[in-house]
Amino acid sequence: MAGDPGASGDFGGGSDSTSDPRITFYGGKWASTVPIAFFIVWAIFQSGVLGIGDTNGLVIGALLGTILGMFLVRGDWKAYANTIFEGMTQRVAATAIVAWLWAGMFAETLQVGGFVEGLIYAADALNVGAATFPAAAFVLCGLLATGIGTGYGATVAFVTLFFPAGVLIGANPVLLFAAILSGAVFGDNLAPVSDTTIVSAVTQDADIGGVVASRFKYAIIAAVPAFVAYLIMGSVLSGASLEGSAALRESATALGLVHLISMGVVIATAVAGRHIVEAISWGLIVAVAFNLAFGLSSVSDILAFTVTESGTFTSLPFVVVGETAGVGGSLYAGAIGFFPLIVLTLLIVSMAQIMIRGGGFQAIQEFLLDSVATNVRRAELTMVLGTATINGMITINTAAEIAIAPYIARIGEKFNINGYRRANILDANTSALGYIFPWAGGVLVGYQVMVGPNGLGAEYGPEMVVNPIDVVPYVFHGWFLVIVFLLAAITGFGREYIPDRPSEEVSRA
Repeated sequence: MAGDPGASGDFGGGSDSTSDPRITFYGGKWASTVPIAFFIVWAIFQSGVLGIGDTNGLVIGALLGTILGMFLVRGDWKAYANTIFEGMTQRVAATAIVAWLWAGMFAETLQVGGFVEGLIYAADALNVGAATFPAAAFVLCGLLATGIGTGYGATVAFVTLFFPAGVLIGANPVLLFAAILSGAVFGDNLAPVSDTTIVSAVTQDADIGGVVASRFKYAIIAAVPAFVAYLIMGSVLSGASLEGSAALRESATALGLVHLISMGVVIATAVAGRHIVEAISWGLIVAVAFNLAFGLSSVSDILAFTVTESGTFTSLPFVVVGETAGVGGSLYAGAIGFFPLIVLTLLIVSMAQIMIRGGGFQAIQEFLLDSVATNVRRAELTMVLGTATINGMITINTAAEIAIAPYIARIGEKFNINGYRRANILDANTSALGYIFPWAGGVLVGYQVMVGPNGLGAEYGPEMVVNPIDVVPYVFHGWFLVIVFLLAAITGFGREYIPDRPSEEVSRA
């Protein structure tokens, strides 16, 4: 997610959580899964059945699920209410929120600075057509996400900037959105400074460098066919027809490409080991300076206080006169669009914490550990499918990873599975599925860029809005990564054991 080694926090899902305050439910531990199960059913019905991708609707589903769970609590509801607040204060949620806000401001500032037009100019000059644009977006987004360590931030930037450029050129919107999500999966999975990489390594007692080196083969095996699939499907799927797109392409200039330097500053700063907030802040400063120095935007395009009448302060470049008083500009628009998703994220993490404190999470994992993982092959399949199940519930990928990591360690140690292997299985699924499910954070953050108050839909038209359910089949790298590890678990490809334990201590098959 975000490149912050300290962002893992404590999600309360470890084996030590038995000492924490617990909630007793009518129906036992499994009843604690009702709030999040209700939300998932709501999300599937809203997104899959009705085809409504509205984030605000998902917020209502999460609220109702949380309220429903309260009526299943035995005794005083105080512990349940406190658990809601406990979940909302988890650092994993705050990390995602901060990444969205900073990346949103940065990407929106590049957009008002003509970076989209610059990309269109470059695509025409380099003969990157509609058919090849999704494949190119997959590679470039993967490189950005790997460099800065945040798939969420890369998704925000690419949906804000590369997505409209590609659609205006003629690329299929659904396929292009999926390609961007696939690139985010690649970076989240492979970046040494990604939260998911750090958490997967630390929780499995493995060094980060060794983990990254050992997982490269899996990432490439999934990435190559994904790239080919985007090339093929880019030629098969037709693009959207937007009014005025031809005129925009003809008027596009190269000047906006100066913001490649702005993005380079973010990547270089992040790779140098700086916190992602610092990295994006430096990129934002450079972007604002370029916008003003090259006349790419005015001060009021970046920050504007709108008043209804002229006065003393209207001579200032960031105070303008308009019909309605308010605040605007790229900094405002880049942040405000994520507010519904921020609320949804806090509610989802709270429902997950309820499931953990109520014992539902432990019940699921103990069932898998005792009944399913009976030999090494089934143990690894349990790891793959178990992480997939938890990611379906806890849609912030780092939070899901922290919650299930102790159980992955227990299963792996029981069968003497090497820490690198455990970390790779854990990270691949959380990285992949966090950008596939329609209610997953990685998908919704890109969707919010499209439907926000000043989003792509409002600026370019409804053709720029992709329903999250439509993108599911086309997140090729995510699906291929899951398939690679399913096959690896079945065939034993890449399986390694801890060398310092006698073989007779463990069960193998």
